[in-house]
Amino acid sequence: MGRLQLFEIRLSQGRVVYSPGEPLVGTVCVRLGAPLPFRAIRVTCTGSCGVSNKVNDATWVAEEGYFNSSLSLADKGNLPAGEHNFPFQFLLPATAPTSFEGPFGKIVHQVRATIDTSRFSKDHKCTRVFYILSPLNLNSIPDIEQPNVASATKKFSYKLLKTGSVLLTASTDLRGYVVGQVLQLQVNIENQSGKDTGPVVATLLQKVSYKARRWTYDVRTVVEVQGAGAKAWRHSEWQEQILVPALPQSVLPGCSLIHVDYYLQVSLKSPEATVTLPVFIGNIAVNHTPLNALPGPGSLPSQVVPSAPPQEEVEMASPTSLVDPRVDLSTEDYLQPSPSARFSFVPGALEPCSPTPHPLPPPLCISTGAMVPYFMDGPEGSVAATGTLILPPEYCAWGYPNEAPPSYEQSCGRPDPGQSPRS
Repeated sequence: MGRLQLFEIRLSQGRVVYSPGEPLVGTVCVRLGAPLPFRAIRVTCTGSCGVSNKVNDATWVAEEGYFNSSLSLADKGNLPAGEHNFPFQFLLPATAPTSFEGPFGKIVHQVRATIDTSRFSKDHKCTRVFYILSPLNLNSIPDIEQPNVASATKKFSYKLLKTGSVLLTASTDLRGYVVGQVLQLQVNIENQSGKDTGPVVATLLQKVSYKARRWTYDVRTVVEVQGAGAKAWRHSEWQEQILVPALPQSVLPGCSLIHVDYYLQVSLKSPEATVTLPVFIGNIAVNHTPLNALPGPGSLPSQVVPSAPPQEEVEMASPTSLVDPRVDLSTEDYLQPSPSARFSFVPGALEPCSPTPHPLPPPLCISTGAMVPYFMDGPEGSVAATGTLILPPEYCAWGYPNEAPPSYEQSCGRPDPGQSPRS
């Protein structure tokens, strides 16, 4: 079996999730079939973030470190055959950010052990990844217990000469939720036209922003539900319940390269009208009884802390541009309209993290799997990337010279026809 039969890191009590400011205790275990001369045995605890331009690429374009501590477990000597245990302990910083893994970057915390051998021998290394959860207390966000309301009016023409309008209003009972909590959604449609509206669709979107050379936005559909529209000259109300699945928290304090935001987008297919509600996903629930009544026009809540996406993104983020083009949203087997508490997931959108109802300890969901087309910064603002293959932007071609290429005469060292020849 060779000289080195076992070389691994074991964390105390088999733990994998820790809190900032907590001690991390473990043991480096070594089993040898024969004596092993070494120069040093060290263990290092690190936390860092890396962001790339390409999907699942470990060649980071931007990086930042959070902590890097090393301990010397043994000095130069000869390790005899048998089993050896080297205990260690690190104190995790109180500012360490929550672990996160996404297609364009990740926040990773790990312990690495190294056995430095003689000059011409191979060094031995092993690594153990652990996760840090810095809980987001929703009660620390101003006005988090207030209802979230947004409305939009769409004017349109039908039957050539007739003109009508539709008022779409959406509200939620709170502005923040924890995993396993029910989001109460209410939608009002005031159809002031002689044409029936199309169905109304509510979509919970996750937007992850990665700061590489430029910001790259990965926008995915997490949950989607559908309800009936409004008949001509009628008013309709749609109430729906959405169970919040296992998702990473909204903000990652301490990390400046990755931002996580959530939005609830409510849209009419015909005529096209959309409203967007910012939503927080946290770990500690709001200590408030949900308000189910929809407030009147004169009692709109104060401005929510997280602003909606920039206007240029909202204009381009139509219901068809924010979801995977490979999924047909018109099929009833994908959307499950129902007045009861029913929701449908985009296939492959979530890892197998089972929702845990509050007040049990919140689960740590590191990532959420598949993607839908993302947004990227272009010369004239944010541009929605489309196509069947979801690929990151190629930044190497950006910033191309704006000057016109040289003429043929200039390339050959000849004067232009409009210029006088040299004397």
